[in-house]
Amino acid sequence: MLTSTRILLIIGGGIAAFKSLDLIRRLRERGAAVTPVLTRAGTEFVTPLSVSALAGHKVFQHLFDLTDESDMGHIELSRSADLIVVAPATADLMAKMAGGQADDLASTLLLATDTPVLIAPAMNVRMWEHPATQRNIATLKDDGILFVGPNDGDMACGEHGPGRMSEPLEIVAAIEAALAGQETGVKGPMAGRHVLVTSGPTHEPIDPVRYIANRSSGAQGSAIGAALAALGATVTFITGPADVPPPAGVKVVRVETAQQMQAAVNAALPADAAVFAAAVADWRVASAGTSKIKKQDGALPVLEFAENPDILAQVAQMRAGRPGLVVGFAAETDDVLANATAKRARKGCDWIVANDVSAQTGIMGGAENAVTLITAEGAQSWPRMGKDAVARQLASRIAEALTGAQ
Repeated sequence: MLTSTRILLIIGGGIAAFKSLDLIRRLRERGAAVTPVLTRAGTEFVTPLSVSALAGHKVFQHLFDLTDESDMGHIELSRSADLIVVAPATADLMAKMAGGQADDLASTLLLATDTPVLIAPAMNVRMWEHPATQRNIATLKDDGILFVGPNDGDMACGEHGPGRMSEPLEIVAAIEAALAGQETGVKGPMAGRHVLVTSGPTHEPIDPVRYIANRSSGAQGSAIGAALAALGATVTFITGPADVPPPAGVKVVRVETAQQMQAAVNAALPADAAVFAAAVADWRVASAGTSKIKKQDGALPVLEFAENPDILAQVAQMRAGRPGLVVGFAAETDDVLANATAKRARKGCDWIVANDVSAQTGIMGGAENAVTLITAEGAQSWPRMGKDAVARQLASRIAEALTGAQ
């Protein structure tokens, strides 16, 4: 419940603004007080009257409003809430936040606050994937801004992909999680616990300009690191060259190859738990060239391969200093449950998170995941959901396992 919680809700100018009306209703059902701020662009999609009627509160719109400034100045407005929520957070609003711009009421409130901020991005898929937006996302996460979504799905513009704003109940759950962290001094149930997380692909060099890799984006590993940090864990995040930025609030160790990842894992131990979400290449070129391999009259180069270290098995089978919980991942294309169950037994890890990464699922490199958690007690299939939601559910299970082991 959110009884007596004060939410400052900033509604940006996007078609997803219509969801903000339902979000207000859901928040008030749970006892929250909602103070709405509507951007000028937001008024193109929802009216101040409808927002005010649902919130039961005056709508703030203008930076230079003498009445508003005398009643409650923008500085006080930005600091009187328990949490600031931006939904929808448009590409423009996110760019203003990342750049520290303050040219309207919403951006000024966001710059003037020391209150935690949660944003629910919503935009066209091409805008979300644009390098400028991705840079802004990385900056905002480094600044400690919390994210919920976006989801992958159909958009009003007719395109499909990441950029669809999270549903109101998903945002409510993220709000509750963010406030739970505040209530415990942003420590949470994992306070005092060290968790090691590996993420992303590895790149195994063939020569100075070519390498062997896989399609892992690192999105699921990054989401897991963020979810564990949100629960108060001290996270060492070891990442290969991923497409997505690492989460905020963690210790980031960047590597390229499997051997470098193994060394980084060994250096990061001991840990209370270890989550091996990285898609580590099984093989490497035995003798990578020091010069670029050149074409020679149609002759094909012959590459000799060597097996890479099995980092998951090494840690899971440690005799001394083994983490209390070792979680592996199994990305399969056939006989997912059988292969993942066999992998858990072979590696010696406690849990395996299995998923089907066949091309038709769109999971590898996508925004959603559908996993089966395999433990000593059996297998539990989770519904398909956003990778952030999968991460939160897995982090919660890890916290339960560790605190129950006390």
